[in-house]
Amino acid sequence: MAVTVKECLELQLLEVEMLFSMFPKRGEINLDKDAVPSIQRYLKNANGALPPQLEYCIALDVGEEKVKVELQVRLPHMYPQVAPQLFARSDALHRQQQLQLNTCLTSHISSLDSGDLCICEAVQWVKDNSLPYLENSKISSEHASKEVRVKESLHRMWIYSHHIYRQELRKKIFDSAKKLNLTGFCLTGKPGVICVEGLQENCEEFWRVIRYPNWKHISCKHVDNIETEGNIDDLRLFHGFEDLQFQAHGDYGLRNDYHMDLGQFLEFLKQHQSGHIFQILFGVEGKLSDK
Repeated sequence: MAVTVKECLELQLLEVEMLFSMFPKRGEINLDKDAVPSIQRYLKNANGALPPQLEYCIALDVGEEKVKVELQVRLPHMYPQVAPQLFARSDALHRQQQLQLNTCLTSHISSLDSGDLCICEAVQWVKDNSLPYLENSKISSEHASKEVRVKESLHRMWIYSHHIYRQELRKKIFDSAKKLNLTGFCLTGKPGVICVEGLQENCEEFWRVIRYPNWKHISCKHVDNIETEGNIDDLRLFHGFEDLQFQAHGDYGLRNDYHMDLGQFLEFLKQHQSGHIFQILFGVEGKLSDK
């Protein structure tokens, strides 16, 4: 007999309850406060719209030195009938070690029986199998420190969307940028533009996090990658992550479907040595009106 979305969501809540009993300390599980209630409301009235996919992070201590490894979890509505989206990350891991760790984690989860809850299994696997990657990362760092100083790169991504105005989406954008130490801005309205700058792996992680399946009409229009033998912070064009909300054109009443003043946006870009990006984003050369 086919399993329903409602049955899957009930199992997801049971698993979350079990995880909280395994990790009772504050901060061990990071879960949006409305995530569980929104699913509970749907279960009471399954005729309504589906709730957002369940997402949470589990902080794990690995090895005797208790190195922090974070397991990021995103559950499709039909999990456990379909595989969860899992990603293990740690500041102590280089990009290559992190990639190898996640490749093996995905392989292990795919080998389990379909239809079984597997987040607890994934947690145990990460705790049991992360240490070799952490040790390899430490050895690589020690070797690198003995060699001639290598160049570092500042990565900058210019992201275009048809519009950005949902509070849930804006919160995800700002929380992710802060967590990943990215500077830049988010232009709210129609069109929507995001710029993030920082380490390449952090920019790519930001892009992976915000580009979830139900966000349509979003694309990365341009990428800058600048090498330096100094500190990459000296190459940043932005000192923080700004919330841009320029005056909108027209009287749009209660509607969200409004266009932002792109003249003000062009002026902002030029103030940050990025006026050339306007044409890349919108396909036309930007011109400021005479004052």
